[in-house]
Amino acid sequence: MRQILKNAFIIKKGNEGIIRDIAIEDGLIVAIEKNLDGDVIEDLQGKCVMPGLVDVHVHLREPGFTDKETIKTGSMAAARGGYTTICAMPNTNPVPDTKEVMDQINEIIKRDALVNVYQYAPITENLRSNQLVDMKNIDAFAYTNDGVGVQTADVMYEAMLEAKKIGKPIVAHTEDESLLYGGVMHEGIRNKELGLKGMLGLTESTQIARDVLLAKETGVHYHICHVSDADSVAAIRFGKTIGAHVTSEVSPHHLLLNEMDIPGNDSNYKMNPPLRAKEDQEELLRALKDGTIDMIATDHAPHTHEDKSGGFETSPFGIIGSEIAFPLLYTELVIKNEVTLENLQNWMSIVPNMVFNLGNGTLEVGSKADISVFDLETPVVLEEKEFKSKSLNTPFLNKTVMGMCVLTLVEGEAVWNVL
Repeated sequence: MRQILKNAFIIKKGNEGIIRDIAIEDGLIVAIEKNLDGDVIEDLQGKCVMPGLVDVHVHLREPGFTDKETIKTGSMAAARGGYTTICAMPNTNPVPDTKEVMDQINEIIKRDALVNVYQYAPITENLRSNQLVDMKNIDAFAYTNDGVGVQTADVMYEAMLEAKKIGKPIVAHTEDESLLYGGVMHEGIRNKELGLKGMLGLTESTQIARDVLLAKETGVHYHICHVSDADSVAAIRFGKTIGAHVTSEVSPHHLLLNEMDIPGNDSNYKMNPPLRAKEDQEELLRALKDGTIDMIATDHAPHTHEDKSGGFETSPFGIIGSEIAFPLLYTELVIKNEVTLENLQNWMSIVPNMVFNLGNGTLEVGSKADISVFDLETPVVLEEKEFKSKSLNTPFLNKTVMGMCVLTLVEGEAVWNVL
């Protein structure tokens, strides 16, 4: 059956684009032209069409923590946000550190996921040990101990050597635990005002500095999660200068908020890494614009209301992001002329797909019909009752945004449709 998306706005340069019809058959884009006809027609009336968004950093919590999220609800939240591909972190229970557990999780993905889901494997057994997993026998697209920094250089070096042998990336949550000192938010101005222990930027930047040198030595693809600190950006720039194969991501909340936006002891502003100084926030956007940071990833980290009810000192780190990342960034950055639609398309779709070789294509004839459609004209309030995630831990509730996703197709099949 031939499906036609009529009057799609396709971005060409900056915020400019063209209106075309898109024909889809057997899960593929088969034509992009004017005045196409077909069996099923959705008239988009000039709404913005992008290749499906790709999020290389989500927490789906299954198995082990299904009160927070499941593969089904997390993929539903992703679909609502315009994501057609997401990559799930391995801090589950059990951890997918054996082929058997990885196979079990992949079976759940096959059964329940609405979008493409790639499951990470850990770097070391149970995330916190110094024993490397058997990388070559675990079917993962990449390896990470997200949530835990690899604490010693020898373990990271050996992990990089193994990953390089099998042609897979090492993805790093960089955090030197010896420098944490019990911190729960950024060591800056606001933590002192609130009387809370601070987290030094050094916890992140020192491990990045170490790891880019190891990556240069080993030749591995080394990817850095949720960069938050200006010194981290400098270390990444250095790594790229010396020829290390280093890439990195930044989360929407680190681009849009800083420590001074924290209203009080509200744990919906508690994430790791924390919201840092205004100068760090500004440097992150500069680094994204100049290509030092490669992409945007949400670090979607759902927790229950009970989890987050204790304030900064006792609540877990993390906020959700899958459903609202694009509209938040469109509203705060594109509408305010900080970046363009083309920038968001690159950082949220094209670049992560290419960097991790996920094979999800672009808006071209012959590409998979993984497609997201956004309404750039209608203001929407981010209301609690509309969320598809099992969790609501976000500081952005009740904010008015533009750019909500109205249609998400995975290989031509609608997994989200509110047209």
